[in-house]
Amino acid sequence: MLIPRIFRSTNEVFEEIRMKRFIGFAIVCTLLTVSALAASNSQTIKFSDTVQVGSTVLPAGDYKVTWTGTGASAQVTLLKKGVPPVTVPATVVEQKNNHTGISTDSQSGKNVLKTIILNNVSLTL
Repeated sequence: MLIPRIFRSTNEVFEEIRMKRFIGFAIVCTLLTVSALAASNSQTIKFSDTVQVGSTVLPAGDYKVTWTGTGASAQVTLLKKGVPPVTVPATVVEQKNNHTGISTDSQSGKNVLKTIILNNVSLTL
């Protein structure tokens, strides 16, 4: 049963205010955590030459690399404006690297992307 505000005790009013503040704080914390986690699985890498990823050939340029999952069950997506996104399975190895770069293997005259080396992780395709 709802009691008009004028008949509620001061303690009830303060309790309601505390609950509203707590819920607001919890929502803000959740939003900040989700955005921080999403940002940590994304970096930019530059391909100086054309590379093949799976069956797709990607032109040279700057790409945003994002990944989801850990270990051998990860998915890596390469994004560049004007190029359709490419998503491939990968293995994530968390390790501190002193540089960023890529590792390729020459197959039939094409540079096939094998590994993407980022600041705190290596992604083996």
